[in-house]
Amino acid sequence: MTFSTAQLDELLKRHFGYDAFRPLQRDIIEALLDRRDVLAILPTGAGKSLCYQLPSLAADGLTLVVSPLIALMKDQVDQLQAVGISATFLNSTLDGMEARRRMDGLREGKYDLLYVAPERVMTPDFAPSLGEWNVTTLAVDEAHCISEWGHDFRPEYRRLRELREWLPEAPVIALTATATPRVREDIALQLGLREPAKFLASFNRPNLNYLVEPKQRAGKQAVDFIRKRPQASGIVYCQSRKRTESIAAELRQAGISAICYHAGMDGEDRARAQEAFLRDEVRVVCATIAFGMGINKPDVRFVIHADLPKNVEGYYQETGRSGRDGLPADCLLLYSRGDVTKYLRFLDENPDQAAREIARRQLDQMADFAESTDCRRRGLLGYFGEKWTKDNCGGCDNCLQPRETWDATTEAQKLMSCAIRVRQASGYDFGLSHLANVLIGSKNEKLLRTGHDRLSTYGIGKEHSAAQWMEIGRQLQRLGLLTAATGDRPTVAVTADGMETLKSRATVTLSRLMAAAKKPAATRAGDIPCDEGLFEKLRALRKQLADEAGVPPYVVFTDVTLRHIARSYPLDHRAMAAIPGVGERKLADYGGLFIAAVSGWLDGGNEKQEFPPLDLPAPAPRVPAKPAGANGTAAITCEMFEAGKSPAEIAAERGLVVSTIENHIAQAVEAGRGYDPRRFYTEAEESQMRAAFNGYDDVALKPVFDHLEGRISYGKLRIFRAFHDRAATSGHTGS
Repeated sequence: MTFSTAQLDELLKRHFGYDAFRPLQRDIIEALLDRRDVLAILPTGAGKSLCYQLPSLAADGLTLVVSPLIALMKDQVDQLQAVGISATFLNSTLDGMEARRRMDGLREGKYDLLYVAPERVMTPDFAPSLGEWNVTTLAVDEAHCISEWGHDFRPEYRRLRELREWLPEAPVIALTATATPRVREDIALQLGLREPAKFLASFNRPNLNYLVEPKQRAGKQAVDFIRKRPQASGIVYCQSRKRTESIAAELRQAGISAICYHAGMDGEDRARAQEAFLRDEVRVVCATIAFGMGINKPDVRFVIHADLPKNVEGYYQETGRSGRDGLPADCLLLYSRGDVTKYLRFLDENPDQAAREIARRQLDQMADFAESTDCRRRGLLGYFGEKWTKDNCGGCDNCLQPRETWDATTEAQKLMSCAIRVRQASGYDFGLSHLANVLIGSKNEKLLRTGHDRLSTYGIGKEHSAAQWMEIGRQLQRLGLLTAATGDRPTVAVTADGMETLKSRATVTLSRLMAAAKKPAATRAGDIPCDEGLFEKLRALRKQLADEAGVPPYVVFTDVTLRHIARSYPLDHRAMAAIPGVGERKLADYGGLFIAAVSGWLDGGNEKQEFPPLDLPAPAPRVPAKPAGANGTAAITCEMFEAGKSPAEIAAERGLVVSTIENHIAQAVEAGRGYDPRRFYTEAEESQMRAAFNGYDDVALKPVFDHLEGRISYGKLRIFRAFHDRAATSGHTGS
């Protein structure tokens, strides 16, 4: 099936509001439309979902999307419906009547996409329905869950291969953000992909700033960090349930709205916590790793790890939940060697030696990343087999504020000499922790039992703590002067280069030990400078509209779109249509309200600010959008309304919320449609609204709504104002 570049560009702009595809998106879409199996490894924020959502519009039939998180399905469907795409989901949150209604709609071909959980797909009564629904494409999201080598293996994913037997002609697209080469091979094998087109994007997230600080008082450090970002949403990851609760309490005590999320909470409480975070009702969620996979909130501005993650892959996945919209975000890791020691004790309790060795190796990799003086980005990308060749990434603490170096020749001699003396005394090697204890003169039982308190190196290193000696030792390992044995006992020994350095008394230069409070750069790649006052006004309007529609704010517009509005000051529908993220449907639903907000901002005495141009892709040629109410979805609403149907009836028939229908009608009134106000509100209500609006000219309706104590709905208020504004412009005073 061949689609021209112009056709794909037109679908992209019409529904999603963008003029250009992101890297690899077009290639993936074209491969899928050519009926090829696809394996796509794209980092979070690279637009994976669009790779199967847009083809569902271009091709006939239903796209079946297997997604692991029920909590995410409604969010994704809300976003698709907001851009004019017919999508639905089937899961356990629906009652029997609603589930049957949706299944009837599937049989009638009303939907382009269906989201289901893997457990639902594999139920006995599901397979027969697939033939009735004309499923022509299968999308497997979070595909790494199918691999035992991945960091989030889910056994139920293994049965998805059976779908190939039920849907032999349907191409399969498997998508994930994180997969090592071994996991990629396993995904293709387990899903039975047939000569798939493989797409591997860079794992680099240029808008993320990676910071590591020594952990001192994690709660206080989190408070200080978040206070510097007064409007930002973020996640604080902790390793225990108790820890999430204590840090959330500390944040609340400091005046920061925060909730916790962990597996010990019941399902309803977890769902409420997630919903509150997605809807900007709380700024911060303190969570265990139970929270996050598939979290679709694009404006998470920071992720804090209050405890050390157990592996690099999990760390990458969790930091990747910030900055999905492409705007800058900060990722702070609070590092303590004590976390490593605590995890090692837990590992010792695992009777499976092979599992212990794997977990220990992963933990060592994570600790090496935290302690490294090298570019953080280089370390992360290297883990996934990708090389970073630049000298300075400009987005991590080690590149922004490189640590000073110091002459550590004496320390190197002490530590290497200690390793040699310990081996000579016992006949075998010990770990760094033991060597550090010898150097500081520890009295611990194990050390005394070995007799190492009688060595010449015992107590010669009291100028440093045991933790500092261990950090020095790991730097010597990275220089190749010490080597660490693999296996269950990670001992260290002096290498040949180390022996030569020791004998020649050659100079050893190390980086200074970790220092706290490194500051992120003020401006980084991805920033969109804009009128910050107008941006906050637009955010307030967005929140109000989202609350009315019962959806998260980013379903209305993302921060990226609001920032473009707040730097371009669009004052008509043509200018609004040129804003990234404003497609036809959103232009019709919200364009007039945001144009009015910009106009009100400028009329209030605020001057336009000038900003440097952004480096954006050249827009694709297209026909300029007409004002809302002249065509498209708003016109359909007007036709149905003029045929005698009420806003509630139109909303039910079109599968929209009533507030969207009322927005269409308000825009039509502003455009001059001659509707009778009595179809919307009584004379008494009109009198109350006129009094409430007297002297009030802000775009946001919440203060008026609150003044009327909720007696009159937002929809009536919006339509009344449309009549009032049109009358004011034409010189009349009544509605």
